[in-house]
Amino acid sequence: MDMSMQSYWKRNKTYMLILLAIWATVSYGFGIFFVEQLNAFHLGGFPLGFWFAQQGSIYVFVLIILAYFLLMDRLDKKYDVHE
Repeated sequence: MDMSMQSYWKRNKTYMLILLAIWATVSYGFGIFFVEQLNAFHLGGFPLGFWFAQQGSIYVFVLIILAYFLLMDRLDKKYDVHE
């Protein structure tokens, strides 16, 4: 594999690791570990910890998918591997 493709895959893996870390933090951190601290705040009449466990992690996951799509679209064009 040439150097440009190695650089491409390195950047791709970096994007994936960062986005997965965000997903894990929101899903497990906000929904399980920090739920008591977040429940001191309310969003739409519900405690924030409950909201993250039930709705927020889903919204964040959809935003992560959108972010990955946009990042990879830009990366594909930069390395000329787009369709």
